[in-house]
Amino acid sequence: MKESAEHMRRSSAVITSILGAASLLLAVSVGITYKNVFYMSDERKSRRWKLPRGEQFEKDYDRMNELIAAAEAVPFEEVGIRSRDGLKLYGRYYHIADGAPLMLLFHGYHGYALRDFAGAHKIARENGLNMLVVDERAHGRSEGHTIAFGVKERYDILDWIDYARGRFGSGTPFVLSGISMGGAAVCMAAGLDLPENVKGIIADCPFSSPKAIIKRVCAERGYQPDIMWAIAWLTERILGRVDLTSATAVDAVKRAKVPMLFIHGEDDRFVPCSMSREIFGACASKKRIETFPGAGHGVSYLSDPERYTRAVLKFVKTVTESQE
Repeated sequence: MKESAEHMRRSSAVITSILGAASLLLAVSVGITYKNVFYMSDERKSRRWKLPRGEQFEKDYDRMNELIAAAEAVPFEEVGIRSRDGLKLYGRYYHIADGAPLMLLFHGYHGYALRDFAGAHKIARENGLNMLVVDERAHGRSEGHTIAFGVKERYDILDWIDYARGRFGSGTPFVLSGISMGGAAVCMAAGLDLPENVKGIIADCPFSSPKAIIKRVCAERGYQPDIMWAIAWLTERILGRVDLTSATAVDAVKRAKVPMLFIHGEDDRFVPCSMSREIFGACASKKRIETFPGAGHGVSYLSDPERYTRAVLKFVKTVTESQE
């Protein structure tokens, strides 16, 4: 009896030690994941000029820098709103022409709008389109430190639309445009109740869901995707107070009511082109997709500026003029 009791005591101690070690490991994993994936420090937010690395991008560094510098040279008005969860969000308003349609631009993960939209900025300013260029939550000058992969950003988009409606009136046509995570966010916003000002949505290289892109990146880096997704979901739920399963681009566009243009580079090695095709297939509204052979992530404009410009201008003209 004494030996049995002693054995049980030792077994219990071992189990307690194992559970304690597992809990500690999980806690460390959660902390590391939050810091590296979801958290944006003030120092990191300030790196707005950092260009993407890799041979797909480095060959175009000179052109990227020229486009960014040209965008930065254009006068703008700094504007701000308060998000529904209390964050101060900032943006730049570029007035190009009286009475023109308004483009609302939403950048990507760890992005900066004048970098991510340097090509779109050139298209807009050279073709008489006004722009509201946004620093998304946890980026640039905007407050917050948690990136929500479009789940909370979709509501920030609604708040920016409300600001624009209050300033420019219900008669001004709006076109939402997002790239990468911003593209996923505008797709998620497409499933919400959008005001009549919103005439169309452009999504450049969007991911289909937070789960899909996190698992893909983990697999690409040699991690077990299912385990890492579980840790990522738990991390964001506990520390970021975000449920990454509560919204996806694919599900949202099933409720879309405004026309949508999808753009994607066929050699995108971060967000595969198949994700845009999946979202396109699910979209319930009038839609078009343009894919660019050889183009990497977010650089379809650089691969073929003329074709990209034609596609965007044709879409904007069609949705703003046909619905006036």
